[in-house]
Amino acid sequence: MKEIALLSGKGGTGKTSLTASFAVLAGNPVIADCDVDAPDLHMLLHPEVLEVEEFEGPQLAEIDREQCVECGLCQEACRFEAIAEFSVDPILCEGCGTCLLVCPENAIALKKRVAGEAYISRTEYGWMAHALLFPGESNSGKLVTLVKQNARKIAERENCDLILVDGPPGIGCPAIASVGGVDLGVIVAEPTVSGIHDMKRALQLLAHFKIVPIVCINKYDINEENTRKIERFCRNRKIDVVGKISFNPIVTEALVSEEPVVQFCMENLASQEIIETWKQIFERLES
Repeated sequence: MKEIALLSGKGGTGKTSLTASFAVLAGNPVIADCDVDAPDLHMLLHPEVLEVEEFEGPQLAEIDREQCVECGLCQEACRFEAIAEFSVDPILCEGCGTCLLVCPENAIALKKRVAGEAYISRTEYGWMAHALLFPGESNSGKLVTLVKQNARKIAERENCDLILVDGPPGIGCPAIASVGGVDLGVIVAEPTVSGIHDMKRALQLLAHFKIVPIVCINKYDINEENTRKIERFCRNRKIDVVGKISFNPIVTEALVSEEPVVQFCMENLASQEIIETWKQIFERLES
């Protein structure tokens, strides 16, 4: 079993759009959408949800008003200022349990809090593991880990030899969790000043975990001087640039139609560039 993770170091580079097209081209992979804070791969792949699993976040303190003597010790001890008027604000509570320790009447308990949901689905192009973290909740890194675990279970059960991971933007905990155990990291970069900066951050992340990196430049023709800077940077560090995809209105049309670009229209320049990029990625995965 092989795993490919697509990263960007930032949002808006076209990473998810490319993942959707690669899912079409890969031939029945297991697809893992690891952007659990703002997932959108489902908008292009239209998964049929078959299983739903509750994801538990930090526990929530709850005050039993019948037992509470309103001494105020819990409010004084709460460093998150989550207790006021002898009730707990579920948004501010971190579930640390300090209020339990100081309560002389044992009037406080920690209760389970559902922070999100994980899904196992079928798409036209293969199985899909994905999830949604509810607004305001934390532990997105743990939820990403659950998505990865589900993807691997599916791959083993269905005898699939490829997991295609759509990583979250940035380089924080969710991105770190998404690259765990992958064989190849594909950085989707755009030729802008911020795009180059964030590509370098993503490359540092992959280097830290000793994951082989390759780079794909999306919308390369919006600034060809910056594209050449990316190519020089990668060449000097012996990092392969496996694809250059042009800015093309057909991509926007495909997104509006909620389809992967290569499925929406195969006979256009952007689709052909995406197909060639996938061939280059697959060659490196097999080598």
